[in-house]
Amino acid sequence: MPTRVSLLLFFFLLFLSPLFPLTLSLNQEGLYLLRVKRGLSDPTQSLSSWSDRDDDPCRWFGVSCDPSTRRVNSLDLPSSQLAGPFPTFLCRLQSLSSLSLPNNSINSSLPEDISACQGLRTLNLSQNLLVGPIPGGLSRLPDLRRLDLSGNNFSGDIPASFGGFQTLESLVLYDNLLNGEIPSFLGNVSSLRELFLAYNPFSPSRVPSELGNLTSLENLWLTGSNLVGQIPESLGRLTRLKNLDLSMNRLSGVIPSSITELKSIEQIELYNNSLSGELPLGMSNLSTLRRFDASMNQLTGTIPDDLCELHLESLNLFENRFEGTLPESIARSPNLYELMLFNNKLSGQLPSQLGKNSPLQRLDVSYNGFSGEIPESLCEKGALEDLILIYNSFSGKIPASLGKCRSLSRVRLKHNKLSGTVPDQFWALPRVYLLDLIDNSLSGPISSKISGAYNISTLLISKNQFSGPIPDEFGSLGNLVEFSGSDNELSGPIPGSLVKLSQLGRLDLSDNQLSGEIPVGITAWKKLNELNLANNRLSGEIPSEIGSVSGLNYLDLSGNFFSGKIPIELQNLKLNLLNLSKNRLSGALPPLYANENYKNSFVGNPGLCGDIPDLCPRVDGSKTLKYLWLLRSIFILAAIVFLVGIVGFYCKYQSFKKNKKPITILKWRSFHKLAFSELDVVECLNEDNVIGSGASGKVYKVVLGNGEEVAVKKLWGGTMKDDSSVKPEKDEFEAEVETLGKIRHKNIVRLWCCCHSGDCKLLVYEYMPNGSLGDLLHGSKGDLLDWTTRYKIALDAAEGLSYLHHDCVPPIVHRDVKSNNILLDGEFGAKVADFGVAKVVAGVSKDVQSMSVIAGSCGYIAPEYGYTLRVNEKSDIYSFGVVILELVTGRLPVDPEFGEKDLVKWVCATLDQKGLDQVIDPKLDVIVHKEEISRVLNIALLCTNALPINRPSMRRVVKMLQEASSDNKSKSGRKDGKLSPYYYYEDASDQGSTV
Repeated sequence: MPTRVSLLLFFFLLFLSPLFPLTLSLNQEGLYLLRVKRGLSDPTQSLSSWSDRDDDPCRWFGVSCDPSTRRVNSLDLPSSQLAGPFPTFLCRLQSLSSLSLPNNSINSSLPEDISACQGLRTLNLSQNLLVGPIPGGLSRLPDLRRLDLSGNNFSGDIPASFGGFQTLESLVLYDNLLNGEIPSFLGNVSSLRELFLAYNPFSPSRVPSELGNLTSLENLWLTGSNLVGQIPESLGRLTRLKNLDLSMNRLSGVIPSSITELKSIEQIELYNNSLSGELPLGMSNLSTLRRFDASMNQLTGTIPDDLCELHLESLNLFENRFEGTLPESIARSPNLYELMLFNNKLSGQLPSQLGKNSPLQRLDVSYNGFSGEIPESLCEKGALEDLILIYNSFSGKIPASLGKCRSLSRVRLKHNKLSGTVPDQFWALPRVYLLDLIDNSLSGPISSKISGAYNISTLLISKNQFSGPIPDEFGSLGNLVEFSGSDNELSGPIPGSLVKLSQLGRLDLSDNQLSGEIPVGITAWKKLNELNLANNRLSGEIPSEIGSVSGLNYLDLSGNFFSGKIPIELQNLKLNLLNLSKNRLSGALPPLYANENYKNSFVGNPGLCGDIPDLCPRVDGSKTLKYLWLLRSIFILAAIVFLVGIVGFYCKYQSFKKNKKPITILKWRSFHKLAFSELDVVECLNEDNVIGSGASGKVYKVVLGNGEEVAVKKLWGGTMKDDSSVKPEKDEFEAEVETLGKIRHKNIVRLWCCCHSGDCKLLVYEYMPNGSLGDLLHGSKGDLLDWTTRYKIALDAAEGLSYLHHDCVPPIVHRDVKSNNILLDGEFGAKVADFGVAKVVAGVSKDVQSMSVIAGSCGYIAPEYGYTLRVNEKSDIYSFGVVILELVTGRLPVDPEFGEKDLVKWVCATLDQKGLDQVIDPKLDVIVHKEEISRVLNIALLCTNALPINRPSMRRVVKMLQEASSDNKSKSGRKDGKLSPYYYYEDASDQGSTV
């Protein structure tokens, strides 16, 4: 009987074994990995293959094994959205030699017992959320070759034990919160080949001279590390060094002569420091040098001949104090593709053979004293894209060879002494999007071949001697946004073909000899912001359809021969400037403009009548007596009213004084010419008109007596809490008034006026019928925003921010860019609003300012705010990148679905794992617009780069957005639909408002 039971039990187990074969055979390493999986959050199911249904962990995702022993030796799980503390169970895998978990959400601190992973040769935990000090136990890993902890939030000092590494070849700690000094003991790690410590808020410290002991070092990256003092001579002993980057610090003194002993060097980056003196002699010893950038320092002297004789690819020495001439030897460098020497004191002629022996792509020598002719050979190799020569003394003609340079995309020759006619082919360059010839002595006609420049968006030819008619072929330039041709000798009529330019935003043809009438059909200029036709010989009536150009802010038709009545339709426009003076206009003024504020807009028109003194003819003597009698009667009546008012005021004052109520004095300031008063506004502030409410106050929609709509923000009594421990910044009211009161731009919301009394603060803005982008995009009306509209909103907002960063003097940093602060007008045109925390900075491109508090909104705040309150325009650019991601994805910047991530990290992870289709808002027509959406998404990712230096300027963002349109595929800066990696590199034209 027992035998039968044993047999039955045996067959029963045999029967069950197929059902659980893997559970019974999973090895110990597989069990350890399952423990690791249980300790991590895995929202994207990256570890779904880690299961007891597969008895071989070597087949699991991210796991690699030794082919002979079948033991786990490598674990590689990049960008898998894994979250949780560091899985210490991995240290039980005795053969594990490589552990790579970059771009996840591994959080908490790194445990000291990580030293139990004795077999590790590679440890990569970059781009996670690790905090606290770096554990010193890492130095007890005997075989560790590569340690990458970059892109985390580690703080404190680099552990002293790190000086004891015996085999470490790569130490990568950049982009953390390390705040000690760069330690000298790192010079003891003689095996190091890479040392990356950039972008940490170290205490001010010198470059340790002991680093010169690292004779195996190939890459040294110390950008943005708060370094001070001189570059040590000992670095010259690093004979294997290929890349030296000490940029964006506070280094001073001369560049040491020992730098010429770096026999293997390929790239030297010293820009944005305070280095002085001349470049060291003996640079010709650096036979392998390809890129040298010492821009934005205080260097002096001339450029050595031996530097120019190297096989350089890129030479950047802009914003120093170099004097003298440019050596002819620079033209003999066969690999030179980039020469940036702007903002120096160089003189003489450019080398006559420049570009003849090298594929020159970018040349910028602006703001120097160069003279002579522009070399014919600049585009000899057919590669020249950017030619920037502004503010020099170049003379002679524009070389005919440049007319054959079809690679040119940007040409700036402003403020020189160029003369003669412009070659016909130069007008027709097919890839040029910016042509700037302002302030020269160029003459002759504008060639009809200009129709070949179909990509041009900005044409600036003012202050020259161009003559003849404006060609009809202008009508084919469908991408033209700005045409400035003032101060020339252009004649003939304004061609009717100009009304085809639907993208035109600015047209300035003032101070010419144009005649005839304004062409019919200007209502097609939907985006026109400025129209200046002053001081010509134009005649006829002012067309009433000009009142339908809704975006017009600036209208100047003065100094012509216009006649007839002023169209009443001009009242439809919201003009910052109106000038119709010195014409032959007659009749009554439109009611909106019939007041003293607009007097100067109409002087010099003898036939005009209205209520403005001195515009109408004088009356006769009898009428004058009647008017004098009337004035006396009014004066007497006014005196009586005044006396009665004083008595009444005194009685009320006594009553008021008894009740001990404070007297408030109303302060009313206007920033534009207004057709309403403060009483018109105050009377309408009731709860029925509230359209929004927030932390700072309420917003009312007010319909004035003349039918105009405005938005009124009523701020609460106090905008800041009383905290004696914090030095207060200007309150929101003062900040917004100070900022918006002086801004004039079509993409910045207009502040009409403000009212300030003791207990009431009002800001009166133009009314935006479609509210904020955030409310519309994430609300029930999100379907109204198709891709074309979203793209337009992104471009409008970018132009507004670009104006703040580059065209305001001094520049302005908004500090709270978000979708709720981008308002939409009736045609979904976007305007940047809410400047309550904006800051005026001394120099956006180079300086930063410390803020006493973090400004911004959750999900939009740039990552550098985690370790510094020093802010510049790069913070705005990051926030704007988040706004673009909102437009592309339709998602909020912070969403519970993202877990601990924000929208930026969610987009990056989803793109890596699931592709573009899973990122784009399903409400959008992907089939039609996918390529354009992809290009705009690329721009957003550039803007939200974790490192501020890698984010493009707002001026560059505008250009990239313009070129991202499917209508502009062939423009430069993009190859095969992707943005060129150097496309957003700054040059003289992007440095500030004066360029």
